[in-house]
Amino acid sequence: MTQNTPLSRRLPLPVREVTQRVLSAAQLRARGVSAAQTSAQCLPGGPWQQMLPGVYLLHPGPPTGQERLHGALLYAGRPPGSARRAPAGPEDPGYGEAMVTGVAALALYGFATVPDLGALHRIDVLVPRTRRLRSTRFVEVLRAAALPTAVRVGQVPVAPVERALADAVAGLEEAADVQRLLTEAVRGGHSEPASVVRELSAAKLLGRPAVVGAVDALLAEGRAVAEGRLYAMVREHGLPEPLWNVELRLPGGPRLGGIDAYWPDHAVAVELDTRAPRHGAPNRGGRAGEDPQWSAYAAKREHLERLGVTVVHLTPRKLREAAEQQATVVRTALMAAADREPAAYVTVLPR
Repeated sequence: MTQNTPLSRRLPLPVREVTQRVLSAAQLRARGVSAAQTSAQCLPGGPWQQMLPGVYLLHPGPPTGQERLHGALLYAGRPPGSARRAPAGPEDPGYGEAMVTGVAALALYGFATVPDLGALHRIDVLVPRTRRLRSTRFVEVLRAAALPTAVRVGQVPVAPVERALADAVAGLEEAADVQRLLTEAVRGGHSEPASVVRELSAAKLLGRPAVVGAVDALLAEGRAVAEGRLYAMVREHGLPEPLWNVELRLPGGPRLGGIDAYWPDHAVAVELDTRAPRHGAPNRGGRAGEDPQWSAYAAKREHLERLGVTVVHLTPRKLREAAEQQATVVRTALMAAADREPAAYVTVLPR
């Protein structure tokens, strides 16, 4: 067998697998390629090369971004030593529980503020905490006590956007870089501010100087985006035009609070719930009363409803994912106004 012999005649490797170009040692064994044959192919000047420990590139040139990505997953997804001799089926991608995270994951999600895969010097891969893999070459191994559910981008397992953002932010030192990523996550419709902040809090990143200001900008951006979705929902689904961004007061009395949209003839108010978890605040599993911000929301709602004002709370996520359903909720509240007792008179002022 010589290096000039066509690959299809050198080794029992199906043509469709040649186009994949990256295979693990286990996958090669499953295709009848022995360890000795693999080593021979990877000699200096040979047609193959060892990309990573146990991962081989089936051509002599530099790997593409996609090849490096798949190689990283094959490396991180290889079974522990006790199971390494188990045969791998031809259709098994060999990724195990590993998933791409960090900047590489954001590139797969289509973030414009990160480099293309081919320009990345490092690929972060998330694995269970019990794995004893070491980071090597261009692969950075990150461990998690509980892995998130992977998202499939094409055939590639990728960490959810929020986790990928947190892992990317952990490696950034400049506030401007952090802000660009977080802003694109919200403006591009990839996630909601509350979800991003929750993940940053879980990663203990909220106290970093580069993150503090970026989170404030993120929340402001998130509210602006949510307001835009609310305007679109009202107009695209044929709801009557409300009074936008107003403050309600009792005549000559105390302030009742700000409202994002108000229909005075129906006494129906819409309020966007754009709260984000505070650093050290209880998670959603805690009691609502433990969160002062939620307590203020609830107290305002109860006060308005005692006065006969129906308050509809909408979240940015629901507006993004189910705008038609949320329009139906608001329309139902408007239609039900005729069956309710007249509301107390309130003064409406610009906010």
